[in-house]
Amino acid sequence: MPWVVTRLCRDNVDTACAGECPVDCFYIPNEPGGKYPNQLMISPDECIDCGACEPACPWEAIFQDDSVPAPFQDDIAVNAKCDEDRDAFTNAEEKDNHKPSPEEVAANKKKWGL
Repeated sequence: MPWVVTRLCRDNVDTACAGECPVDCFYIPNEPGGKYPNQLMISPDECIDCGACEPACPWEAIFQDDSVPAPFQDDIAVNAKCDEDRDAFTNAEEKDNHKPSPEEVAANKKKWGL
């Protein structure tokens, strides 16, 4: 059961989760916002279901595939694109990012219908 990065990450890309992944299964589009959204994605083929990424995500954007909230069901297929079109993606590397406040997280969830 792989984990899924949902649209809560969109345009809020924070790579803290990628830094926790023991198998480097996080990807970012080479051209974010073009063919693919500006967000991280988890390779369902590479994810080992360890769950280390979920608590590290400051945007609370990561869910197990069978627990993805209804408004974000399409994000399961979006994550799979990093396996289907690998040349369009690069492994995500951890870097320092703005850490959102609880208010920013809540506003982002509201924006996306959660």
